[in-house]
Amino acid sequence: MSIKIKTTDSNKPNGTGLARLIKATHCSVKGMKAAYKEESAFRQETWLLIVSIPLSIVLAQSIAQWALLVGSVLLILVIELINSAIEALTDRVSTEHHLLSGRAKDMASAAVTLTLLIAFLIWVTAAIEWFNTIT
Repeated sequence: MSIKIKTTDSNKPNGTGLARLIKATHCSVKGMKAAYKEESAFRQETWLLIVSIPLSIVLAQSIAQWALLVGSVLLILVIELINSAIEALTDRVSTEHHLLSGRAKDMASAAVTLTLLIAFLIWVTAAIEWFNTIT
């Protein structure tokens, strides 16, 4: 037997509709500012995005390829934010060395590394295609 709990809009701490969207946007901006201030990897990857946007305009052979190039760098930032959140939460629980805490941090770091590899492959492929069109 399962119990169903009816939720109402009054149970939502951030409200609903436009008010919730505004609060969520505020939280997102606050999170990105904190990541930029506290995480050097996030700062480096933000600058990678800033540099990559003009370069993507030159390299892209189509709008879809441009979206893939920029999207791959945005994905790095997304995974870095998740990695940083996992690290912060793990440190909040305990700064003592623990096998599971270390594993969680290592796995999150591995996710960033794999995302960097994906972006690298996408960018190298686009660069090769661009080079083939100019030669």
